[in-house]
Amino acid sequence: MKMINVQRLTVLAAMAAMFALPLSARADDAAATFKAKCAGCHGADGTGSAIGKKMGAHDFTSADVQKMSDAELTDIITNGKGKMPSYKSLSPDQIKGLVAYIRTLKK
Repeated sequence: MKMINVQRLTVLAAMAAMFALPLSARADDAAATFKAKCAGCHGADGTGSAIGKKMGAHDFTSADVQKMSDAELTDIITNGKGKMPSYKSLSPDQIKGLVAYIRTLKK
């Protein structure tokens, strides 16, 4: 009986490790995508760069942005809005990662 419990524990630990790695990798990827695609206008901290503020870029830490649904943010990232360009070249996973990253920027 103890052998089964050890085997089960080993399998569960291996599965947990397999699933944990992609989550941290996705968070790193989202941060890198944000830095490459968004920070120029929205600032590294999401509050807006000097250029972005002049162009009307939204402050991602604001309640107005944070209350937007994931679907709304996904649509804006994908299709653009106002002076913001579309990012149709990003994969659905990259866009989902950006939305999750934007959620981490709330005040």
